[in-house]
Amino acid sequence: MSGIQTGTLADLKEALAVRQAAAEASGETIDSPLLSDRPKVEPKRDAFGRSYATGRRKNAIARVWIKPGKGEITVNGKKVLEYFARPVLRMLLGQPFLVADRYNQFDVIATVTGGGLSGQAGAVRHGISRALTYYEPDLRPILKVAGFLTRDSRVVERKKYGRAKARRSFQFSKR
Repeated sequence: MSGIQTGTLADLKEALAVRQAAAEASGETIDSPLLSDRPKVEPKRDAFGRSYATGRRKNAIARVWIKPGKGEITVNGKKVLEYFARPVLRMLLGQPFLVADRYNQFDVIATVTGGGLSGQAGAVRHGISRALTYYEPDLRPILKVAGFLTRDSRVVERKKYGRAKARRSFQFSKR
């Protein structure tokens, strides 16, 4: 395999299942973080049966609680349809559940501060992914491969003096 392969989340799950089935059928041991025999990790849940995690993206910070339920997502006291009006942002929130085959099985309560709507949606997605790994530690390899547990460290570059923006110069005038 050379080069970078791209695909959908369904392709990722299918490839993982095929790889596991092939390893079991041949009796081989594959040295992979997905298939290795890691020590059993205990779930982290509070007295109410919830798991808590913090998600971050750009300047947004999200505090996320998940618990078993019907798939309702509440952000800052509002339904997800009200808070994130754009379908793309709502799609971001559902990705960890789709990859983990847990769609509409958990209720999410999130409080988000800082940043804009895009950064907040990314922060909630990061928080949901981390909370899922605390609730069900067996989901960690799947979410890790999909890239949902990695904090996206890209932030806006600061404005410099003598410049219009971070890199944009003022318009040059010959006369």
